[in-house]
Amino acid sequence: MNLLVIGRGGREHSMIMKLAESDKVDAIYAAPGNAGAREAAECVDLDELDIDGLIEFAVKKKVDLTIVGPENPLLTGIADRFREAGLAIFAPEKDAALIEGSKRYAKTFMEENSIPTAAYATFTDAGEAKSYIEKQGAPIVVKADGLAAGKGVIVAETVQEATDAVDDMLVNDAFSKAGKSIVIEECLAGEEFSLMAFVHGTNVFPMIPARDHKRAYDQDKGPNTGGMGAYAPVRNISPETLAFSAENVLQRAADGMAAAGRPFTGILYAGLIMTDNGPKVIEFNARFGDPETQVVLPLLKNDLLQVFLDVLDGKDPFLQWEEQCCAGVVLAAKGYPGRYKKGVKLPEMDFDARSFVAHAGTRKTNDGIVSDGGRVLLAGAKGAGVEEAAEYAYKWLGQNVESEEFFYRKDIGVEYS
Repeated sequence: MNLLVIGRGGREHSMIMKLAESDKVDAIYAAPGNAGAREAAECVDLDELDIDGLIEFAVKKKVDLTIVGPENPLLTGIADRFREAGLAIFAPEKDAALIEGSKRYAKTFMEENSIPTAAYATFTDAGEAKSYIEKQGAPIVVKADGLAAGKGVIVAETVQEATDAVDDMLVNDAFSKAGKSIVIEECLAGEEFSLMAFVHGTNVFPMIPARDHKRAYDQDKGPNTGGMGAYAPVRNISPETLAFSAENVLQRAADGMAAAGRPFTGILYAGLIMTDNGPKVIEFNARFGDPETQVVLPLLKNDLLQVFLDVLDGKDPFLQWEEQCCAGVVLAAKGYPGRYKKGVKLPEMDFDARSFVAHAGTRKTNDGIVSDGGRVLLAGAKGAGVEEAAEYAYKWLGQNVESEEFFYRKDIGVEYS
């Protein structure tokens, strides 16, 4: 089969590495891909949002299946367009992807389908939002309604911090169109975890749980990022909690979308928090998480392509997982998630049997591989436990990438309660 993977980050490189293991694959194309993707795929100079160009390419190259990584093409309707052109694609259509594209819609949807989540209110007026915050007090969470690259969520520890966030979003247009409407919700206390599932209609096949580290610096300090590292599985989440989450979150969501006439096909991601009253949803995503994918897929025993095909055919893929843990540490450009420099040359990298690298913001030049984004790559490894896996990942980083131009957290896998 000929495959097309759309996207340019670590999540897409991770998918490509896993798909390349399949003996059913003839060719993998990545649009646009990155320097790491080139090792197993032919990179194509097409932007993720160039849907006309992507369709033309898929027809020309006789692509049998397309897999979409990032969220923006989903909300642009790439799955709708591909299916209209008679092309197979593993991705939700625009109406279904709205569960990620609008936090306002997602909260209403959860309320209507009895999916456990935090109490909330939505606003377009800054004054009304500030009055609500004054009444509720802090800590409190302020979210931009639309897509904001993982940065449109402010966990405010004080009322002042929350009202500043309101001004940034509704008055100062810090997140442009994404922040024209905001959601303000109660701040839930507990340990977070991510639970993803392969979904087609009302068929839901959960993966193992993962946990990522959102804050930029050690000890969960600093601004929120797209994720500075992750590990899987999460051993302190009980089988009972996972079963509850699969049934009352993922399954209810799939059933609710089907009943609403917007059936979901693709990867449904639930960001959850374990509260004193059980697990509750922080957010839904309509695609593989990043960096969770980079630590979940290496533990999947199944042929990933066969999983996609089985799910699309309405079959149970019978997911199987290694009895190990996987940890990944993100190497980021100095200054991320704020301003940072691109084009910094990466050193030559040596690999061993225990470690792997998922490229994210990288590109190939005549002089070698250079940085091309805030999150540059993820160094990962497997081990008997999270501590051992993280130890091998850090060992690789220490031996291969020590530069003042980059930084990484030193505590991936450590829990702060």
